[in-house]
Amino acid sequence: MLPVQCRMARAAVGWGVRDLAAAAKVSIDTVARFERGDELKVRTVEAMQRALEAAGIEFINGNGGGPGVRLAATQKRQTRKK
Repeated sequence: MLPVQCRMARAAVGWGVRDLAAAAKVSIDTVARFERGDELKVRTVEAMQRALEAAGIEFINGNGGGPGVRLAATQKRQTRKK
C-alpha cells in the first residue's frame, strides 16, 4: 500500500485518520506520518492495509494505469463483515 492509496481508501470508506488508526490499532500520528510519505515498519503498514481491506477496500497495483483502490462488491463486503 502506498500513501496515496491509503488516503484514497480512507476517502472511499468515509474514514478519517482517527478511524483508520483505531481500526489498525496504531496511533493517529502513525497514520499521518505514513500519508506524508514517512517510512514505517512493514508490519505497521500491513496492519493499516488489513483494516482498510476489512472495511471493503481492494488495492489495485500500478499495472500501467497507476496504483489505486476500489470498493469491493457489496456481497463481498457483507461476507467479510460476518
